[in-house]
Amino acid sequence: MDLIIRKAKEQDLASVLTLYSHLHPDDFYNVNDITAKVWQNILADPKITVLLGCAEDIAAASCTLIIIDNLTRGNRPYAIVENVVTLSAYRKRGFATALLKHAKEIATGRNCYKIMLMTSSKEASTLNFYRNAGYNSNDKTAFVQWL
Repeated sequence: MDLIIRKAKEQDLASVLTLYSHLHPDDFYNVNDITAKVWQNILADPKITVLLGCAEDIAAASCTLIIIDNLTRGNRPYAIVENVVTLSAYRKRGFATALLKHAKEIATGRNCYKIMLMTSSKEASTLNFYRNAGYNSNDKTAFVQWL
């Protein structure tokens, strides 16, 4: 099955929310005026790229890449990857791996010196997936403070 990777568009909001319902099933996702405005803000921000992996005209996978300006490392920016998700029916087909590779290409093209991501998963298969995609858990220690 072919995967088409592209930047998300305004009309993709409902599909992205469906994907996110697989990422955080306890959250409630619906299209409303506030959500639509947040989506427009995300799409208008040149430092944020929401990537979609489409198969059979279905948004089967997604990830978000955020580029952050930086004063260290020779003023080179760094990138953060968030909200990596694949619809359960499309998992184990390399879609998320392809999205992460594409995100890396964008970050490299923007002169980023690193990409970071965090996962709340403790599942060995998820952690191994990220390791196999080139990420390591040795260089940094992550802390989260929920607000």
